[in-house]
Amino acid sequence: MSKQNIQKRKSNVSSLKEQLTAGETKLQDGVFIFNGPLTISEFSLKINKNPTEILTYYFKKGIIKTINTTLSEDEIAELCFEFNLDFKKEENVDAQNLFNKLEIVEDPNDLASRPPIVTIMGHVDHGKTTLIDRIRHSNVTETEFGGITQHTGAYQVEYQGRKITFLDTPGHEAFTEMRSRGAKITDIVVIVVAADDGVKPQTIEAIDHAKAANVPIIVFVNKMDKQGADIERIKSELADNNVLCEEWGGNYQFVYGSALKNSNINELLEAIFLQADLLDLKANINRDPIGTIIESRIDKGRGVVSTVIVESGTLLPRDFIVAGGQYGKIRSLTSIDGKPIQKALPGTPCIITGLSKNPQSGDKFVAISDEKFAKKLASEKSYLDKCKELNEKNAFSIQDGIKTVNVIVKTDVQGTAEAIKQTLQKIRNDEIAVNVIRATSGEVTKADILLAETSNARIYLFNNTINNEIKKAAELKNIKIFKHNIIYKMVEELETLITTLKEPVYEEKLIGSATVLQLFFYSKIGQIAGCMMQEGIVKEFSKVEVYRRNKLIFKGQIISLKRGKNDVKSVEKGFDFGTHVKDFDKIEVDDELKFYEDVLVNEHN
Repeated sequence: MSKQNIQKRKSNVSSLKEQLTAGETKLQDGVFIFNGPLTISEFSLKINKNPTEILTYYFKKGIIKTINTTLSEDEIAELCFEFNLDFKKEENVDAQNLFNKLEIVEDPNDLASRPPIVTIMGHVDHGKTTLIDRIRHSNVTETEFGGITQHTGAYQVEYQGRKITFLDTPGHEAFTEMRSRGAKITDIVVIVVAADDGVKPQTIEAIDHAKAANVPIIVFVNKMDKQGADIERIKSELADNNVLCEEWGGNYQFVYGSALKNSNINELLEAIFLQADLLDLKANINRDPIGTIIESRIDKGRGVVSTVIVESGTLLPRDFIVAGGQYGKIRSLTSIDGKPIQKALPGTPCIITGLSKNPQSGDKFVAISDEKFAKKLASEKSYLDKCKELNEKNAFSIQDGIKTVNVIVKTDVQGTAEAIKQTLQKIRNDEIAVNVIRATSGEVTKADILLAETSNARIYLFNNTINNEIKKAAELKNIKIFKHNIIYKMVEELETLITTLKEPVYEEKLIGSATVLQLFFYSKIGQIAGCMMQEGIVKEFSKVEVYRRNKLIFKGQIISLKRGKNDVKSVEKGFDFGTHVKDFDKIEVDDELKFYEDVLVNEHN
């Protein structure tokens, strides 16, 4: 792109500023626009009224309020009627949600075709990564622990002169949240189903994500070379989940092949192009770029390294961008395989460096030529994210009075951190829950150790290491650090932990009964009941219920159990004994004593 064209790029600044002010609380042309509850003081200021007028209005109705009283949305509407104002509630648009709600109206004459962005989904071990491997002619599978894709990647391939961008989302159930984000930025979803295994829970989950995002689906029936492959079964099971193939009169393309045997891969690519043509995917290349962060990590030599996909505009080296709560000027722009490039067009995945800190996987990025405005947006977004995180933590810690196991997650890449956080936060039982108080990529820092110490948290490393200095600091503070490279192993460990920490559940079990035959009194102890065991057994310190004429008159515990002058551990049916009931000296002859013990009914399940 020439310097002249660079200067002609349409800027995002005006659109951002317009939408940032669109949701502001204000009085405009006789319409009061608001986005939530306000105090009387705030409301009166916005509608140019004296607070006394509002207080007087309520006083006449017998309601006492002050200028600091918060008005509900209904009360705001009521007051608007009182002061002859129309009203309109709008969703608040601020730095936190601005990028996700960003809408830029393009002139159709400025639009050109762009490559489709495709997400591969499906059940674990049905061959998603092998399919991507065949498409890109590389070998990802062998580099992943356990053969399970752990990172989100983006790749672009060219077939018959046309390009397709693929998102390789993790296929394990633990990464539901990341897969959901993938569906939101994709144009087409390819659902991989193993011909010999059929529709599984994650297959249905992937279908649900794609449909929720209103993304068209292509089904690739994989492993057709396997014994037991059953096409009719696959069609039927998918039809049961409202994915009806074209052969049966539906709207979904089915491609039958084998990723392992490189069978019908070209047919799949052609099906993708056919769907892309129907979608008529276009974007404006002559504007400041907008896109999505796919993955981000910290590299010792290069700083923050982020994988991004450009959705609109053209990304250039030296562009100043804002991504979530982070910002920076692009220092390097490379293709996915690490080769320097001069620009990244819509639909193109690439790798950038230069952001101040790691953005989150799924964050929008926007190039903003007004550097001061960009820094302001990033700063506000970061602050609002911190406030939201703090509020969520506080709410979680007191929810139903439940106990929490605090966890800090440190991973090699940010997208994995996000996915692990979402997964671990779901681990809970009726007494204990896992609370992820920090989930970030990069090395463990002193700040992490300090946070772990103050919050009594344990640290989980995923595909990550810890240097000796930090490790020694953790050991001195007795902070537990665990290393994993398979996500479900981490989940299993925490599930076991909260089960072990769960309070055991007991219930009272009737173990025996006795009749009081005579009474003795000792000044140091009180009333001693001489009894005969009628049924079962009595044990020292048993719980006891005292009945008189079949009516319960006292419930407590025995604190002595004797036969003659000797203390005993238990007395069985047919034997006499003496006992004292704690805090009860009104026992009488012929009273019936029923004895109970606590029996464990829920041993850490």
